[in-house]
Amino acid sequence: MRKVVVIGAGQAGAALVAKLRGLGFDGQITLIGEEPVPPYQRPPLSKAYLLGEMTLQRLFLRPESFYAEQDITLRLDTKVTNLDPAARCLQLDTQVLEYDALAFTTGARARSLPAAIGGALPGVFAVRSLKDVDAMAPQFQPGRHVVIVGGGYIGLEAAAVAAKKGLKVTVLEMAPRILQRVAAPETSTAIRALHESQGVRILESTALERIEGETEVTGVRLSDGARLEANFVIAGIGILPATELAEAAGLALDNGIRTDAQGRTSDPHIWAAGDCASFPWRGTRIRLESVQNAIDQAELVAANILGAGKEYDPVPWFWSDQYDMKLQIAGLNTGYDRVIVRAGDARSHWYFAGEKFLAVDALGDPRAYMVGKRLLEQGRSPDPAAITDPATDLKALLRA
Repeated sequence: MRKVVVIGAGQAGAALVAKLRGLGFDGQITLIGEEPVPPYQRPPLSKAYLLGEMTLQRLFLRPESFYAEQDITLRLDTKVTNLDPAARCLQLDTQVLEYDALAFTTGARARSLPAAIGGALPGVFAVRSLKDVDAMAPQFQPGRHVVIVGGGYIGLEAAAVAAKKGLKVTVLEMAPRILQRVAAPETSTAIRALHESQGVRILESTALERIEGETEVTGVRLSDGARLEANFVIAGIGILPATELAEAAGLALDNGIRTDAQGRTSDPHIWAAGDCASFPWRGTRIRLESVQNAIDQAELVAANILGAGKEYDPVPWFWSDQYDMKLQIAGLNTGYDRVIVRAGDARSHWYFAGEKFLAVDALGDPRAYMVGKRLLEQGRSPDPAAITDPATDLKALLRA
């Protein structure tokens, strides 16, 4: 094997090519990205970068010179137009690239609001790419009205930035509560209270009927007939795995590009990692949207391309920065039937299915996060009574 091509120059793609070189691979490596800039961090886009606290150069995962120094061909502003797995080659605009191994790290794209309800109007933005955030940044002026559609982490982080910049912020959530898909009611309640304390208006069980305006956004109309003033709208309604090229090439899909536990797709010469990939995990199949997964899975795939034969079994972790509060999450809460609350100067919510510990939401409580993550890594379940007892030193749970 002498030629490895990686499609998708985001967090996973950057991690994969760097790991290949770190493991001693001395063949040709080509990293292809559709954006005109080198791989960069996405989480700060909707926070520090939008607030003006982080420069473009600090967003970059590595200096652009790194790729040349490591003899990695970085093809930016480049789209793959066709992939032929049988011939092991792909078509760029004017060039055909052959490969011995190919990896998809294409990530995901933001869900869009339908054009039929005004989703294509100037002044309607997504929060996914550098281009998205650069386009919306001039809108963030004190006193302006922004309506954010979607009460998930993306929408709430944008709401926090807008509120800090002095905008009048309304969040619309169709579900009965914000964060309903990913968090317990206890976490939703705490996050809602945090936003409302900063002047953000949150409307739950509320659907958007249409965005008003002809050449620009002038307001939004709700399904109950109410109208909200809006100078611009942010759609924070989730992301979809970027699988179009893989599907056209005939690869198996399953909520993303379907891989085995090693990251190999239905074609033995093609791999996938990051937001675009779904993989088997503890009796089910999941797709993780996180920096942790993008890096760890990509590095494992790099090793497996070189023959390591390792299986991926992560303990997922996530975070969200909102105002001065950091929400840190370890584990997946799928299937929980009760939540144990530890309250005090800081707060944490511990998810259980029966006696089995599944996950923890730590709200401004890094110690609870650290202990919960360690317990999950060890496959251990703490005593719920000890969690709720304010006299318990959480670190003692690791010794119990």
